Amino acid sequence: MIEGWRMQQIGGRHLKEDSVSRALGVVRRFESYAGKKPWEWSAGDFDEWMALLVSQRKVEASTIRSYQGAVRAFCDYICSPHYGWVDECMERFGTHPVQVCHEWNTLAHLQDYEGKPGRRPLTRSELQRLLDHADAEVTRLLDERRKGALPAFRDATLFKVVYAWGMRASEAVGLDVTDFYRNSKAPQFGEFGVMQIRHGKSSRGGPPKRRAVVSLFGWAVEALQEYVEQVRPLMVRDGSPALWVSERGTRLRTRELASRFAVYRTALGLDEVLTPHALRHSYVTHLIESGVDPAFVQRQVGHLHQSTTAIYTGVSADYMNTMMSQAIEKTRHRPRDEEESGR
Repeated sequence: MIEGWRMQQIGGRHLKEDSVSRALGVVRRFESYAGKKPWEWSAGDFDEWMALLVSQRKVEASTIRSYQGAVRAFCDYICSPHYGWVDECMERFGTHPVQVCHEWNTLAHLQDYEGKPGRRPLTRSELQRLLDHADAEVTRLLDERRKGALPAFRDATLFKVVYAWGMRASEAVGLDVTDFYRNSKAPQFGEFGVMQIRHGKSSRGGPPKRRAVVSLFGWAVEALQEYVEQVRPLMVRDGSPALWVSERGTRLRTRELASRFAVYRTALGLDEVLTPHALRHSYVTHLIESGVDPAFVQRQVGHLHQSTTAIYTGVSADYMNTMMSQAIEKTRHRPRDEEESGR
């Protein structure tokens, strides 16, 4: 049953191998907990497993939903008349599999965002402190003639690029030096007018999404150009096309980016909920606060729905107060105007 489901997911539905492996792992964990074979499972068995995960192991709602989705999909497969498992089980065991996940014992998707509520963008002040600290670290290492100046320069530039183009960490480390192009509408950015992201977050079953992101910040373009022309050639080996390279000359990994961010965050005493992904949140928030069209921001960050972009937006109190004042001003005379127009 499990092997047949795996082939259906990979072959028929063209899902990714790692996604299918995770789903198979969930099904096997439920089977191990229940101590029964799939044709013996009941909704009660599934309810007990969910209760254990929620009450004792404190599993997050989004993870619970993914577990439920995996078990539901597997049960749909083994209960489908198209694959013959029901008849096979009746002939062999005198019983048959049933769907154990139902509307009344699974978690409804009621909110767009179910991540940790503490996650937020960096404020403009926090962002400036982070970037200033990263630059200061480069200066310190150079002045003290210590090793590590080149990686520190790379890190400082990488933080700027992740923020200035609103990138995910995986998108940033997947960049090559050939992923930049001129933008005829912004010739001041030279060869770095447009960034081509080739490793965007994929939809289920699909390949990584590509998108073009236009450059907006001259200071970030200058920092990137300096890194590409002066620092990267001293670090890269064997002709690698990777934009961000480690001390070993290999492509930088997301966990190395997260590690460096955590070091700087701790040094500055910043909130521990801040991660490299907060730079992407900050990009969205700061553009919205600056009055940039939300539809343009949505295209820049590669969101399919504008509601997703709205989730990323954590506008400041000053911005909210400004919007409130404008709204009050716009509505203050409306009743009188409407009354006069009706006369």
